[in-house]
Amino acid sequence: MTEVLAAAGLRVTLGGATILHDVDLTVSDGEVVGLLGANGSGKSTLVRALVGVVPAERGTVRLLGEPLGRRTPWDRIGYVPQRVAVASGVPATAREVVVSGMLHGRRLVPPRHAGRRAAEALELVGLGHLAHRACQELSGGQQQRVLIARALVRRPDLLLLDEPVAGVDLPSQEAFARALADLRTSGTTVVVVLHELGALAPLVRRAVVLRHGSVVHDGAPPAPAPGHAAPSHDHVHPHGGEDASPPDALGLSTVGWSS
Repeated sequence: MTEVLAAAGLRVTLGGATILHDVDLTVSDGEVVGLLGANGSGKSTLVRALVGVVPAERGTVRLLGEPLGRRTPWDRIGYVPQRVAVASGVPATAREVVVSGMLHGRRLVPPRHAGRRAAEALELVGLGHLAHRACQELSGGQQQRVLIARALVRRPDLLLLDEPVAGVDLPSQEAFARALADLRTSGTTVVVVLHELGALAPLVRRAVVLRHGSVVHDGAPPAPAPGHAAPSHDHVHPHGGEDASPPDALGLSTVGWSS
């Protein structure tokens, strides 16, 4: 199978503390891989290092056959950061945020078909009827789905998501699970950070479990703790020092896309 993502000997140190200890990870074309682990295990730091949001002290990353950097084909990659509260005073509609996902270091003006693609992406996550609603008026789960649609508008070959269902409502969890099922069918490779599988359990065939910055399991997903497998489980967990500087809530930052 074609290698889509490869990290070798990845070591990340933040604030004097080593967060990742020489992590190796390879993901093949069409896989849906869950990155699991307790708070502080390094899973969110890993996905951020994979897209260049946090620097690696040593090690290498290759995305879609190219080394992380200027040659990375960012137009074929979607990244959804960990959910944070929407900043006040940003007069952006859901459609405008999704259209911005088609911009990157080599494209500063949306293509002509951007509006149609944005509408399709919003429909995929169940928000087509809210395309012209201001993001500030949306619920937390709906805002998270807008960020996912922003990543999907590129029709990426590789999609990386950082805890997309953490703290969101059940309808948003179910909508995301349906969207992920469609992506798997279309052949998109997905790497998703999760605290537990929850509603995504039927879709994630491989789990990579981190503990204290090291991979301790790579294979079939482990059995969930009692009560954690139900879709109604509240996936709200505090996030500590491993991710001290989250991207902006609407995902408008270009960090990692134009490097």
